[in-house]
Amino acid sequence: MIFWKTIDVADHERVLLYVRDQFKRVLGPGRHYVSTLEGKVRQETYDITAVVFTHAKERFLLSHYQEELEPYLEQFSLKDTEVGLLYRDNRLVDVLAPGSVFTAWKGVEDIRVDIIDIDSQYQLDSTLVGLLGRGVKIGQSREIVNAIVYAEIADEHVGLLLVNGKLEKILPSGAYGFWKYNRSIMVKTIDLRLQALEVSGQEILTKDRVSLRINLTASYTIKDPKTVFSKVNDYAGFVYRELQLSLREAVGAQSLDALLEDKDSLNTAITHCTREKLAEYGIRLMGVGVKDIILPGDMKQILNRVVEAQKEAEANLIKRREETQAMRSLHNTAKMMENNSVLLRLKELEALERVTGQIGNISVYGGLDGVLNDLVKLAPNKL
Repeated sequence: MIFWKTIDVADHERVLLYVRDQFKRVLGPGRHYVSTLEGKVRQETYDITAVVFTHAKERFLLSHYQEELEPYLEQFSLKDTEVGLLYRDNRLVDVLAPGSVFTAWKGVEDIRVDIIDIDSQYQLDSTLVGLLGRGVKIGQSREIVNAIVYAEIADEHVGLLLVNGKLEKILPSGAYGFWKYNRSIMVKTIDLRLQALEVSGQEILTKDRVSLRINLTASYTIKDPKTVFSKVNDYAGFVYRELQLSLREAVGAQSLDALLEDKDSLNTAITHCTREKLAEYGIRLMGVGVKDIILPGDMKQILNRVVEAQKEAEANLIKRREETQAMRSLHNTAKMMENNSVLLRLKELEALERVTGQIGNISVYGGLDGVLNDLVKLAPNKL
């Protein structure tokens, strides 16, 4: 069989037969005899268990030899605004990009491509979000990674959906997926929970030109995420700067004594100055508190001496007040005893009792009458 070429094709194989580099037909399983009289015979053998048919001139072959190839190959072609979901035996395995062509061998697996128009609807439904977003069903497909934007919005957060740089809508908490093809998709997350901010170590001059270092704490929440995004680049930094400026303004309008006497007035002044400004940008100021007012070392010593002098003056005043009250009491007692001899004698005996209580022995001359009349004499004898 000099003028014949024998080609054996296995059950899982298909052969594309070329004569003088022109496609002739597809050879199925079995033994085939091909004449070589017409010219050089060439064959391309494919393992159809791979399912996918790939060829450098795939589009040309399928368009020019559709009648010969249609019994063996199935082709899916997508428009530039369409995405294909590739199913093999009812299992989602991959995503086909817009404008792509997918060709598969028939009779090996049940191949299905669900086509989705993403021209206007670019958000994935909840079922596809679970399958494609987490990649549980499709593994580590590179095409899936390039195809969608997957975002999870936690509780007490919102997402800002940006399409081609434009804010489209606010996303509540949940899981979302969006097709990236033909557009730029971005999801930014904003925390709606209470935020704490520290404004520390601010060197400020008071109205009487005393240098202070003040530590301030504040809390705030995001009231309007859309306004915050459209008007403020860095909202945390913006809140910090506004509090810093309000603190300087409030401290500069008061003297040191006024600040030390009433720190709550400083909190009120800062809150009043800042709250309205932040509200214009969608931020709600919840509270402001001055943590520490730190004085320079020399000023601290001066204030300590002032406090010490004030306390000493208060102590002297109290002492003089008590002495005056005691003298007034003694004067009143003396006036009462001056006109009452019995009361005077009782005071004398009271004094005698206190004296005798402090000694161990006492010698008495003249009997009890001497004790009562001669031992203690506080008043002089009247002539």
